[in-house]
Amino acid sequence: MKEVKTISLEFFPPREEAAREKLAEAARELVARRPAYVSVTYGAGGSTRAGTADTVRLMQSLGMDTAPHLSCIGSSRAELVEILDGYRAQGIRRIVALRGDLPSGMGRYLGEVHYANELVALIREHSGDWFHIEVAAYPEVHPQAASAAKDLDHFVAKVQAGANGAITQYFFNIDAYFDFVDRAQARGVDIPITPGIMPITNYTQLARFSKMCGAEIPRWLAARLVDFGDDRASLHAFGADFIARMSQRLLDQGAPGLHFYTLNNADATLAVWNQLSVS
Repeated sequence: MKEVKTISLEFFPPREEAAREKLAEAARELVARRPAYVSVTYGAGGSTRAGTADTVRLMQSLGMDTAPHLSCIGSSRAELVEILDGYRAQGIRRIVALRGDLPSGMGRYLGEVHYANELVALIREHSGDWFHIEVAAYPEVHPQAASAAKDLDHFVAKVQAGANGAITQYFFNIDAYFDFVDRAQARGVDIPITPGIMPITNYTQLARFSKMCGAEIPRWLAARLVDFGDDRASLHAFGADFIARMSQRLLDQGAPGLHFYTLNNADATLAVWNQLSVS
């Protein structure tokens, strides 16, 4: 039987009314393609908790299997349990479990659950198998990791705590992805590790994101993107073709699916998705 490849999407909670309208429009356009599920981000230290809940309800109203992100840093166990119980009452069956970051100005309170593997263990302890849990993976190594080996240790700990699947940080080097998968499998990891895909629409924004999260932009690719200057249409076309070719190679060489970081933009994601052969 031919393996079915899954497409999933990430959205973030908007802060202003115009952005909420843009999100709703993009979501309706993208969910018409029937992704396997959608995820909704959760701000540093829970700073978008209400916005995340609102966006989750929007996605559910569109008939989507919705996976809220949940980060543990800066939260008490009671707060996390309250959130889990609320999502269970809404019929949510997926969670993306993350350590998360403290927002600036929050001080040094780290909460009672410090790492993602501890959050996964808490979810399993409190909710059993109710939630399908996705965790993060870093093919190019988490920027705060002491080493590639230590980073893999942290990932394996999340899997052993009860994760069902993983979504990677975005990358532009597929060798990094397959090397990470091979090393994880050598440690006994057998959950699907889905590549995170970032459409290219704005070089300045992409460079800023990549510096923060440790995603490497190859020198040749950065030079090509810089060359487009203010010619946004040409940059978008080049970016869509490049990401589509990379994504198809990932699928053809064994990736279980793709998880698009949409940035609440339907056009950029569809420009890639429409070029893929996905079964």
